Amino acid sequence: MKYISTRGQMAPIGFQDAVMTGLAPDGGLLLPESLPNVSDRLEAWSKLPYAELAFEVIGLFATDIPADDLKKLINDSYATFEHPEVAPSVSVGDFEILELFHGPTLAFKDVALQFLGNLFSYILEKRGGKLNILGATSGDTGSAAIHGVRGKPNINIFIMHPAGRTSPLQEKQMTSVLDANVFNLAVEGTFDDCQNIMKTTFGDVPFKTEHSLGSVNSVNWARVLAQTVYYFYAAFRAMEKRGASSVRFSVPTGNFGDILAGYLAQQMGLPIRRLILATNENDILSRFFNSGVYGMAGVVPTISPSMDIQVASNFERYLYFKVGRNPETLVGLMNDFKNSGSLKVALNENGVVDELFLAGRGDTAGTLATIKRYKDEFGYVLDPHTAVGVLVAEQYPDDAAPTICLATAHPAKFTQAIIDATGEAVHHPTLDALADAETRCDSIANDVDAVKQYLVEHI
Repeated sequence: MKYISTRGQMAPIGFQDAVMTGLAPDGGLLLPESLPNVSDRLEAWSKLPYAELAFEVIGLFATDIPADDLKKLINDSYATFEHPEVAPSVSVGDFEILELFHGPTLAFKDVALQFLGNLFSYILEKRGGKLNILGATSGDTGSAAIHGVRGKPNINIFIMHPAGRTSPLQEKQMTSVLDANVFNLAVEGTFDDCQNIMKTTFGDVPFKTEHSLGSVNSVNWARVLAQTVYYFYAAFRAMEKRGASSVRFSVPTGNFGDILAGYLAQQMGLPIRRLILATNENDILSRFFNSGVYGMAGVVPTISPSMDIQVASNFERYLYFKVGRNPETLVGLMNDFKNSGSLKVALNENGVVDELFLAGRGDTAGTLATIKRYKDEFGYVLDPHTAVGVLVAEQYPDDAAPTICLATAHPAKFTQAIIDATGEAVHHPTLDALADAETRCDSIANDVDAVKQYLVEHI
């Protein structure tokens, strides 16, 4: 399997090179040259435990890693999860809740980043050299990435987060990791500012090459690939439990990476009837799927901070498929967005962008009410991101297929929101242990050159 750039100005490369490259040299994002059709394998796959299913799915794309090595990487990655199923589903009311928070940092990002951290180490061991990871986080990516590579030889990790705009526990999970290879940077700005600094730095190809920069953000193909696995796993469980032949997924998303994984699984043959895209007040993505216009607005701080994003880094991958895999058309649209803050695609004859997608928005009041209602009616506590997904899914009832709502984080990570909604906090021993933990973090200006200088000084 070879990988190409959405912008078409890069020769095809192998999987290991794609992992180490992160963002393509032409500024595009990497995708496989083609997606395999796995329709004839679904029945056999439906019986597999999570790690074995991951080996089957990832193995189709990681063709330059020997099978035994890949199997060990995957087994080691998911051995760190506290639930034997890795990604179990529970029935709550009308929905199946896919719990993706059983990893070391209690967030869905662990599913991909435990694997990616081991993958980085494996490749460096085989090839030699060093890797300096530069990442941006709106909350959960940072801590999951840090816990994926902390203490690993030949790797440094530099994570930027928007100062004061992550939850206190999200920040503590990052800044309490004191390993010598971990650097936390609090940027005076928004997550979009952090993401722009990262992309601009990677766009300086000589600087990126000289300092061996790599990415853990969802611009890295391996992250999206790892996330496709739980769509297969959850769909198999739900179809078996509810006697269905297809499913729907509701996905709270800000950066489009998580729902993109579902889109790719559907393109590979998984019978997904609908993907329900759920945003909070930062609704650039839901507005796009309902209007065809992808236009920036100001970032609004909310109780679901991991979704407080206006520029979705993985949207370009979807747009590439939407325009028929035409790099020239894609580049034209991305230039429109760069120059004017907006781009537009035509709606189909039914007045929608894509029949697969339904999209909606859950505001703060609705999110808090949903958390309270599910606690009162079902005794189940949703974190504020998951609650957005549930709230929007309720806007699109459908008896034709069971709906699986992605639970992207443990509610204990968002203490104040849960107290505001239910009147009492939720606890988790992993987070309680952080109460008196020592922290380390450097404040830095919202400036590309300042971040570059920091990298040079600390690499």
